[in-house]
Amino acid sequence: MIEIYYIEDDECIAMAVKEYLSQKGYAVSIFGTLESGKKALEHHIPSIALIDWNMPDGEGNSFCRWIRSRWKELPVIFLTVRDDTCDIVSGFEYGADDYVTKPFELEVLYSRIHALLRRAGNVQSQYLSCGSISIDKNKTAVFCGEEEITVSQAEYQLLQLLMENKGKTVTRERLLTQIWDNNGNYVNDNTLTVTMKRLREKLHHPPCLKTIRSFGYRMEDEV
Repeated sequence: MIEIYYIEDDECIAMAVKEYLSQKGYAVSIFGTLESGKKALEHHIPSIALIDWNMPDGEGNSFCRWIRSRWKELPVIFLTVRDDTCDIVSGFEYGADDYVTKPFELEVLYSRIHALLRRAGNVQSQYLSCGSISIDKNKTAVFCGEEEITVSQAEYQLLQLLMENKGKTVTRERLLTQIWDNNGNYVNDNTLTVTMKRLREKLHHPPCLKTIRSFGYRMEDEV
């Protein structure tokens, strides 16, 4: 299902858009502030983000710049009143893909979303995210906030496996089997401990990466 994050402080507009797009088969989540939208993105990446230019806690350009620092291919559409259009056009340097001027026809917004998603493809599956940590699977790249982290192949595979199972404890046995044994590299249990230690240090000891003593590890969204 196509998931849309809609950052909008006007409840009437937000609900009208959600109801219409839900009828088209989209799952729409509404966030009334940039901060709440940011927290949601840190937990889960949608298919596309709709961002109102003027929000109570800031402007859409700074929010879009933050998105682009972590998820460069995530489709973004600005929604704006006509007086802000010039700012929006100049604001494309921050990475938005399109904009729609308020008041807008719901059919027009839908067609813009549909066209952008068709061009972008399934970007949602490209990214994994938990707290300040994110993975771009297409580029085999790991980020801590805006910083790209250099990791070994084993460290990357370890992190990816944990993030793909976010919220679930992954046993040490499973990690050893999938990362090393299945590749013909039979190692002892201490190899996993050392690899995890190095990964944690490179990621600046993220609180979202938990050790489940004598059992395994778990990636868990920060509250």
